Amino acid sequence: MLDHIKKDTPLEELVVMAQYGEQSVQNYLLKTYQPFVAKCVSEVCKRYIDIANDDEFSIGLSAFNEAIKSYNRERGSSFLGFAKLVIKRKVIDYIRYTQKSPTVLSLDEIYDADLLENPTEILAVKKQYQLAQDSWHRKQEILDFKEKLKVYKLSLDELTEVAPKHRDARESAIHAAKVLYENKSLRDYVLAKRKLPIKQLVKKVDISKKTIERNRKYILAVFIVLTEDYLYLKDYLKVVKQ
Repeated sequence: MLDHIKKDTPLEELVVMAQYGEQSVQNYLLKTYQPFVAKCVSEVCKRYIDIANDDEFSIGLSAFNEAIKSYNRERGSSFLGFAKLVIKRKVIDYIRYTQKSPTVLSLDEIYDADLLENPTEILAVKKQYQLAQDSWHRKQEILDFKEKLKVYKLSLDELTEVAPKHRDARESAIHAAKVLYENKSLRDYVLAKRKLPIKQLVKKVDISKKTIERNRKYILAVFIVLTEDYLYLKDYLKVVKQ
């Protein structure tokens, strides 16, 4: 009787049954749709997926199970369309965090617009993906920045304590760091000695020697940001100056 129900009942209704605790229905869906899961994972990985041995398939199957639990047909999309998005997102997250750099894929490759009928849901999913990408890159920048700080015998925790509290003081320190970066001889000195050329810098900026010495660590930190390809940290410096 149960097999008959599974066979003749629309997929979306089977998903609802699983959501209400029908474990046999949930198990049926997980087993029956393994080929579908493998196909979704294969599209992300761009290769054949071995159901028995590839970790990516396990991630995809887990994502399919998550889709069963979270699907809401009132949003207007089919279950398989929704499940494909969830599977791809989870597999991409897995690849991103197990490699040194994220897989380079376009949004159109990942989120096929024709899988969803609701334009609002398409935009929401794409926005969620972009936020995840930004978060990953921001984290990588901070990790790299921490390593660069060590070269100058500085730490992120230390910077939090010594950062100028007043806006004018922060802007003056950022200005001093920019002067260091833009002047080749001063820049080369800092890169070689890992310290500020305070005497030379005083002649280039309208800042007292005492103030430069007090904000030495913060100026060095900003200098590091300017010399590296830090998209998000450089944006932070722009915000500070506003």
